[in-house]
Order: sequence, then structure tokens, then C-alpha cells
Amino acid sequence: MIALLRYQTALLIGSHRWLPPVILYAAWLAIGIRIGDPLLNTFGWAVGGLLPATVWLTRVCVTNEPPAARNCAAAAAGPGRVHLACVLTAAGTGLLLALIGTAVVVLLADPRSNNHQVAVPVLPAALAALLAALVCLLMGTAVGALSNWPVLRSTGWSIPAGLVAALLLLVLGASPANAAVSGLVTGSLHGTISAPWLPLAVTALIAAAATAAACALSSRRG
Repeated sequence: MIALLRYQTALLIGSHRWLPPVILYAAWLAIGIRIGDPLLNTFGWAVGGLLPATVWLTRVCVTNEPPAARNCAAAAAGPGRVHLACVLTAAGTGLLLALIGTAVVVLLADPRSNNHQVAVPVLPAALAALLAALVCLLMGTAVGALSNWPVLRSTGWSIPAGLVAALLLLVLGASPANAAVSGLVTGSLHGTISAPWLPLAVTALIAAAATAAACALSSRRG
């Protein structure tokens, strides 16, 4: 698996197809983050942008390899393991974006509540933000795994499905991603920090099930 991850990472870097989702996330941060904004509220904005970016990264990774090369890798390591390496590469890239986004917010935001009266501890807030980022990252990975090959083969269906799912998961109250982001934004009102452990646990199960289903299907359709 380590060799497959190295191969997929090298393929992703060499293809330059990582640029659009990374630029999307950078633009998201540039639009929504201003120097001196409340820390937790700004974390909520930064975390939310990870979901569509990770959906896009997952699509890039699972469709990046030429069919002939994919068939060779599948013959050597198994189609399920190859597909898992693609999904994990996307998740690892999303995690790197999450760390960068967290660092940017810590550097630029004001560690206080919305009214700038209540001090917010930076390290606990950053930890809560990273947990919320994992929620959005894992949810984006799940959406990307289910909205692309081998689950959906047609680009005409996969791209709109991924975009619509990412939007709904950010705005619907029942979504773990919405709960994680809302926890940061709501906490910013009074300067309180709440770690999204329950949304993280639910999302981890969803992402694991979605990835397992996609890998199993890749073995049948590979």
C-alpha cells in the first residue's frame, strides 16, 4: 500500500490536476478571511471550504490514471487496493489543505468572541477546528468516492452529483459537516469551544463505508 500511495501521489503531483481544487480552496480563504475577524467564526468558514475541495480532489485522484496504467497496477496489486490508494491520496492532500487553512486562520484572526470581549484559547480552538476539518474532509471523501467511477461512470452525472451533494451537506442541519461548522460559528458568539466528536465519529463511519463500497465495486468493474 505504501508503494501505491507513493505512486498515486507522484501521479497527482505530475498531472497538475491538483491545481484547480487547491486554487478553489485558496480563493475560498481569500474571500472569507480578513485580518482581525473572530477566530472561531473564521475557522468555521475555512473548514466549510474543505468539503467541496476534497470532493474535487477525490475525483481527480480516482480518474487521474490512464486506463492502461490502471489495469497494470490493478493486475499487480488488485483493483480494490489501487482504488483505495487513490482515495487515501485525495484524503491526504485534503488534510494538508486543512493544516494550511488552520495555520492561516491562527495567524490572521482575532482570538476573541464575535463582540471581541471574550478571549478564546488559541490551541483548544485550533484543535476543535482541526476536528471539524476532519469531518468535512471525510465527508468530502465519501461524496467523492460515491459520485465518481466506479459508482458513477458518466462525467455528466458524477460532477453535478458531487457538487449538489457538497452543497447540501454544508447547509442541511442533519449533516455532520453542517453540525461541525455550526458548532464553531455558534461558539464564536460567546467565545465557547466545542469539539465535534460525535459528527467526527459518524462521518468516519460514513467515509469508511463509502470507500469500502467503491473499492469493492472497482474490483467488479475493473
